Amino acid sequence: MKIPQGFQELSKEAAKQISGFRKALIISHDDADGLSSASIAIEGLRRVGIESEFFCLEKVFPEVLARVHSRKGELIIYCDIGSSHSDLIGELDCSRNTVIILDHHEPAGGNYDNVFDLNLERWGIRGEAEFSGATCCYLFFKLMREENWDLSYLAVVGSLEIPDGFRGINGDVLKEALDRGVVIRKKSKLYVKKLGIGCEELFSILQVLGAAGYYSGGPRLGIRACLNGIDEEVGKFLKEVEELRKKANRRMLAILSKRGLRKEGRVQWFSTGKIYEGMGTKVIGQFCSFLAHQRKLIDQDKYIVGFMDVPSSIPGFGNLSEKYVKVSVRVPEGLKRRIELGELKSAVHLLLEASREVGGIADGHQFAASAILPKRKEDEFRKRLIELA
Repeated sequence: MKIPQGFQELSKEAAKQISGFRKALIISHDDADGLSSASIAIEGLRRVGIESEFFCLEKVFPEVLARVHSRKGELIIYCDIGSSHSDLIGELDCSRNTVIILDHHEPAGGNYDNVFDLNLERWGIRGEAEFSGATCCYLFFKLMREENWDLSYLAVVGSLEIPDGFRGINGDVLKEALDRGVVIRKKSKLYVKKLGIGCEELFSILQVLGAAGYYSGGPRLGIRACLNGIDEEVGKFLKEVEELRKKANRRMLAILSKRGLRKEGRVQWFSTGKIYEGMGTKVIGQFCSFLAHQRKLIDQDKYIVGFMDVPSSIPGFGNLSEKYVKVSVRVPEGLKRRIELGELKSAVHLLLEASREVGGIADGHQFAASAILPKRKEDEFRKRLIELA
């Protein structure tokens, strides 16, 4: 496995910092990759005697970062989130804490001695094709302690979000997991040996628990599923929230089939209203991904944009002081080639520019990205998005 020398050196330096702590705050994304990543971190720290406090963020809220980094003398680890805002994290932290970022989203700039951004994109490896957030977490904790190779299945599960399959370092980790018997292959399907569950099945379960179950304990049950398998409580909860999500998706699809998406310039958009009430805003991104394949419903030459109001609280953290809206962008097949050729903006660059101008914050990848912005700025943002597209 060819791990960049710079990543290894910085990881060793960060690992030395960890040894002085007995407690850590872990902040992760709420999707399957994020929950797989957090599970690696929680278990990896437990094995060296470090207790973990944990909560999920659907998106990075500046006011949340400000409150987190008002702490002093703590170990804070970001999993599958944070790299796109490492400059803001460093600025807000003011060298008060030790911060480690294990992520694969497009990284920001900034150079802070106490912020270890271990995103492999910094060494030329593509985060939307060659490694996942969970792979980044796995590599760090395996470098910290070789015995953590048995957590490789979690990197495999998290990497299933990469659409191009197991390439690059993801492919190397899969090979290692198969060679060591952590993951087994049966009739072309991958299974987690110790849990007796298919990797794709576990990935799908985590996608539901983290998104539809975000406000009702889903992420913590997702961590349990990652480390111990699917018990009766997890199975019952999964069935309930999956049914709620399916009903909401059917309602949303029926509305759009009847009314269509609103269209202007190179943008086609819709708002969810109260259809997904009680669920995490990750569901809007998942629905936009589904829409990207509905050729009779969407235009192939327009970005797909969904808007969803953000509830006022973050489980395990507290209340937000302002009202926000979540924006998800997906790129239909008809636009992907033009983006690759540089003729059009990528999803993440489109959102970065548009959200920055209205006090929002964005991150993501070339063909899938999202942003959070103040609710009062939604109309202004939409106009600017259309202009930029």
